[in-house]
Amino acid sequence: FIPVGLENGKILGTNIYGTNLVAVDGSYDDVNRLCSEIAVHHKWAFVNINIRPYYGDGSRSYGYEIAEQLGWKTPDNVIVPVAGSSLITKIWKAFHEFECLGLLDGKVNSKIFAAQATGCSPVTTAIKNRTDVITPVKPNTIAKSIAIGNPADGYYGVKTTQDSGGYGEDINDDEIVLAMKLLAETEGIFTETAGGVTVGVTKKLVQQGRIKQDETTVICITGNGLKTVEALNGQYADPVTIEPKLNSFEELYSNSVTV
Repeated sequence: FIPVGLENGKILGTNIYGTNLVAVDGSYDDVNRLCSEIAVHHKWAFVNINIRPYYGDGSRSYGYEIAEQLGWKTPDNVIVPVAGSSLITKIWKAFHEFECLGLLDGKVNSKIFAAQATGCSPVTTAIKNRTDVITPVKPNTIAKSIAIGNPADGYYGVKTTQDSGGYGEDINDDEIVLAMKLLAETEGIFTETAGGVTVGVTKKLVQQGRIKQDETTVICITGNGLKTVEALNGQYADPVTIEPKLNSFEELYSNSVTV
């Protein structure tokens, strides 16, 4: 079950496994509600509920790998894309598990930052308003992979940022696209829209002075850009076509056309 309007790359990536795909005219929240009803009516297991502990605790591996790849230290800052708020809480949990096991070189002093799209930002809105009460919203953003208007773990996502001394920030769709371009042009990484959110939010946090330029900062890029190519429609011109001849290229080059 998927929401209508999901990116074609994600639809194809599901269909290839031979599944029976059903599109629901609504958001991820509508899909979750419908699936809960179907699960009860047909006595089926619902992955987002029955198997969620495996998914949730499996997310701790993200935090483990951050610490391992930084030489068994945790960074000063971690910026995490937030949808249902599971990943952000599990990264924080993973750091402290490694600390308890004595695997870290030092204590956990990381600040955890929540990153959302302005068109679906119930968690960052709560953080900015200094409340742990999540007010559900109707998603309206190109960052569909994190467009959860009523996050199941939203309270814990807010608590994670508070306990770590972090913050929550959001950016609009135009800023998301600019951040996707920035990451590709400077680091050679083509991210999907959620990664654009974390990059753009990081830039905003640096400008606000919440993150210092000399600190160790990890930006979580959680998806490949080929999954959300629709977000870049109209952003680039079609390639210039020439004949397979040197003089054809030289003519193009002499006219100073960018290729």
